[in-house]
Amino acid sequence: MTATAAPTADALWATSLRRWNAVCWVLFAAMAVGITALSRGPDRYAALALLGSVAVCFAVLDRRPANPVVRPHGYLAVLVCALAGLAYLRTSYAALFMVTLPHYWMFGRTPRISLAFLGLATGGTLLGGWLRQGWSGKFFGETVVGTLIVVAVGVLIGLWVRAVVEQSSERARLIVELERTQAELTEAHLRQGAAEERERMAREIHDTLAQGFASIVVLAEAARAGLAGDPGRTARQLVSIESTARENLAEARELVGSGRLPGGAPAHAGSVAQTLQRIVDRFAEDTGLSVAADLADLDCDQQTRIALLRCTQESLANVRKHARASTVGVVLTRRPYGVELEVTDDGTGFVVGEPTGFGLDGMRKRLAELGGRLTVTSSVGDGTRILAVIPVEAGA
Repeated sequence: MTATAAPTADALWATSLRRWNAVCWVLFAAMAVGITALSRGPDRYAALALLGSVAVCFAVLDRRPANPVVRPHGYLAVLVCALAGLAYLRTSYAALFMVTLPHYWMFGRTPRISLAFLGLATGGTLLGGWLRQGWSGKFFGETVVGTLIVVAVGVLIGLWVRAVVEQSSERARLIVELERTQAELTEAHLRQGAAEERERMAREIHDTLAQGFASIVVLAEAARAGLAGDPGRTARQLVSIESTARENLAEARELVGSGRLPGGAPAHAGSVAQTLQRIVDRFAEDTGLSVAADLADLDCDQQTRIALLRCTQESLANVRKHARASTVGVVLTRRPYGVELEVTDDGTGFVVGEPTGFGLDGMRKRLAELGGRLTVTSSVGDGTRILAVIPVEAGA
């Protein structure tokens, strides 16, 4: 098939037409032999000239589709004239008509143009036969009926094949579109997953390593300030710095080595109440604040345990950095609807709703992943109350 014929046809259609073109050359040769054997006198040479003009134009267009001389519509015009002439000569016009029927659909480019040239070929054939035979029964019986049957079959087959090709092309286009959409969706999911993973990692680093480093900095500053006046307290602060650094090192190793988020294994041994009590005791020792802890000894799943641990660490870290409080309260209770963690302080407070940094947002997102919620109550000069609620099953 040529590059100018049916550019939207699929590979099967193109292969079929290439095979048909090869058959055309065999049939052209057979018609030439038939004209030579059956015709006599000037009619033979005229018929061979007409058939030769069709073959030459088709060869040029088939081998060099981009040539500037023989264009698809020009070839069809030559074909129409050749059919009219062969019908007038009564030589192989019916065979040429049948052989070249696919060419109207190949080179017409649109159904309207193809049908127009097919109509011209039909009219030219009938006109040539009428000029040679006149209005006779033989003309109607052989030329008219035979030509109309061939044309009708050609039109039906051509329209059906074109519809099949268009459906195939549309189906191929939809498949390509679907594959592209699936690839874009997969890429979007990967980007979303990577972004969510980065956010979770950032939250874990903030809640573990960053808080530990902040504690080390505060302890180091206090130890340096009291180095001359209170060696005993400085020694205790250095011990706290060492312990915090070791815990941070363990958290960092867990963060690097775990295929899941940090917290896949217990950060501290013992029940959740014991874990939180150690955090509260360390906070009281490091800051010198009065801390009242009422921690219920309850069982919960690992994700809830980690969420309670991180919320406690973040809340106490905010008290250390911002509140300037003298008293802190930490209460862990079991309710019918879930587990409550409440952290209060009598510090300076703040205006709820104003930007507060990554910590509170991180706690909200962590709790939301478990179906929980975070409530912050505070005002300037009246302290702060942090309430974390996590729903758990009744049997947990």
